[in-house]
Amino acid sequence: MVDRIELAIGGMTCASCASRIEKKLNRMPGVTASVNYATEIASVSAAAGVTVDDLIDTVRKTGYTAEPARAPEQPAQPKDELRTKVLVSAALALPVIVLAMVPAWQFTYWQWLSLTLAAPVVVWGGAAFHRAAWVNLRHGAATMDTLISIGTLAALGWSLWALFFGMAGEPGVRHGFSLTLERGAGTDAIYLEVAAGVTVFVLAGRYFEARAKRRAGAALEALADLGAKEVTVLEGGQERTRPVGELRKGDRFVVRPGEKIATDGVVHEGASAVDQSLLTGESMPIEVGPGDPVTGGTVNADGRLVVTATKVGAATQLAQIARLVSQAQSGKAEVQRLADRISGVFVPIVLVLAAGTFGYWWGTGGGLAAAFTAGIAVLIIACPCALGLATPTALLVGTGRGAQRGILIKGPEVLESTRAVDTIVLDKTGTVTTGKLAVVGVEGPTEILRYAAAVEAGSEHPIGRAVVAAATAPLPPVTDFRSTPGRGVRGIVEGREVLVGRADFTGTEATTAEPGHTVVTVAIDQGTRGQLVLADEIRPSSRAAVATLRGLGLRPVLLTGDGAAAAETVAREVGIDEVISEVLPADKVDTVKRLQDEGRVVAMVGDGVNDAAALAQADLGLAMGAGTDVAIEAADLTLVRDDLTAAADAIRLSRRTLRVIKGNLFWALAYNVGALPLAAAGLLNPMIAGAAMALSSVFVVSNSLRLRSFH
Repeated sequence: MVDRIELAIGGMTCASCASRIEKKLNRMPGVTASVNYATEIASVSAAAGVTVDDLIDTVRKTGYTAEPARAPEQPAQPKDELRTKVLVSAALALPVIVLAMVPAWQFTYWQWLSLTLAAPVVVWGGAAFHRAAWVNLRHGAATMDTLISIGTLAALGWSLWALFFGMAGEPGVRHGFSLTLERGAGTDAIYLEVAAGVTVFVLAGRYFEARAKRRAGAALEALADLGAKEVTVLEGGQERTRPVGELRKGDRFVVRPGEKIATDGVVHEGASAVDQSLLTGESMPIEVGPGDPVTGGTVNADGRLVVTATKVGAATQLAQIARLVSQAQSGKAEVQRLADRISGVFVPIVLVLAAGTFGYWWGTGGGLAAAFTAGIAVLIIACPCALGLATPTALLVGTGRGAQRGILIKGPEVLESTRAVDTIVLDKTGTVTTGKLAVVGVEGPTEILRYAAAVEAGSEHPIGRAVVAAATAPLPPVTDFRSTPGRGVRGIVEGREVLVGRADFTGTEATTAEPGHTVVTVAIDQGTRGQLVLADEIRPSSRAAVATLRGLGLRPVLLTGDGAAAAETVAREVGIDEVISEVLPADKVDTVKRLQDEGRVVAMVGDGVNDAAALAQADLGLAMGAGTDVAIEAADLTLVRDDLTAAADAIRLSRRTLRVIKGNLFWALAYNVGALPLAAAGLLNPMIAGAAMALSSVFVVSNSLRLRSFH
């Protein structure tokens, strides 16, 4: 048996840290781990015998902290300590940078003031970098912190040597500021602006990165905050307020207008409209009454409801959604695995390149100071932070935005599947249609629908419910109601005898129904006669959804167990050319396989229950409706909203998220590949390199945040 364990990791500062922890965990027998730098979560599949303590111990031996991940909570803003360090360090570093960049302002002994201001920035402001670099060094590893720590301490160390033992500390010494290096710089050169500036830029980058990551995960926080905190429970006829955690399956609780429904349940008493927009993205409230299911976290709009709890705690739909989103955000797409492999070897390579750059400049007569500066520029410009953030931040925003719109993406690999899909198979009943009968035609006098609905109001048959739903309320009362199973119902309405049912029951001449239609006959006082035509109602949005799917380059196929004529009728209505009819539920898998054997890459949209096997077989499975555990397990994408347009939205969102990931990776790689030669050639001042490195990370996260505007 394999257990899935999630650990909250502390102390990571870059993608290289995540890569190291992942490697250590994966070396444990029976363990498969994925560590996400952006979410700071390790997702572990562990064989029997591997305990949580074993995993935590391995992480700690690697130099980081770990603890079991808790349920999503509202995270705090980035720590005030980090914000304070950024502000204080920036205030101290600004005069140092200005003095270095404007030689005219370099008064006598300006260099000593610069040292006084810069030293606290490097030592105190950059303490986290130096501490992390030391921990990693003790474990024989190098990360981004190693590069920053070596670069800033080396710049400070050189400056101290030049001030105390060289010529830089003499009164009246000035030096210019250049974006590129100058050969022959000597012991009068100091790099305090580099040491202080790089520290401030990296600190600021980390602070804004933390803020942006928090915004990226805002959707999951909103999900966690959706649930009610207290519930009014009915106990012995009395209303008592309890924490929602004390609610048990079978308890009855009261929901007043404006209150959140505490947990999943069934309406026992009352009628109201329920606003599900925060859960499904659907703006129109849904009318509910006795016997109707309701979902925890949704809002009761107007009437008072008494609800019987059917699911509580981790079993609720809201908890399932939060868990699914969290798992998706913790996973890695294949493109990210490539980036992680690059990050894992990048830092050691950069250290070698920096040493080589130093040797080249010194060996070719560039001077010790210039060689030293070029080496520092290489160290600082090459930090792979942006590379490590490229995928996780886009996943955070994309999956979170999907959850807000009622689209649950099971994992990052799903994004890559959506790109290749060329055929989409749509199950008819419950997907293209509502799966419920509706009156689509009335033949005969206008009053027959009203009278038929009045009699059927006492029936529980699906046909009866459809007739009642089609009539205009209020309905007249019925007396002497009688039901004849399998044939029809009768009753007295406004003094007239009304019969509704089969033709032989009402004495009406039988007619042949069109494919997919059901005919119900009506007789009033055995004189006035007519008939009602019912059919499985096509969802109003299905035609537009099919057109959108075509626009995405997908070829729609209608799949149904209905006869060919009925299937063709529905297909014509919604704009589908290819129909596969008379398919038994058990044969749906074979149908998907056959399409795949033809060379098609198949997406399947179904209700997630009897379509579960076909959803699993498809290259991309989309389960319609809030669904069941079966739906979530079988499908790659679960659509909380009962609307086919959600399927098109899901594919659009997945493809857009993948585009953002690829764009992030391109710019992150292009930045590192393009900037390294510039730094090695002496064309980048180390302080400018530090600013560019920090901005690259902020750019990647900000680019991902654009997904929040997806509609």
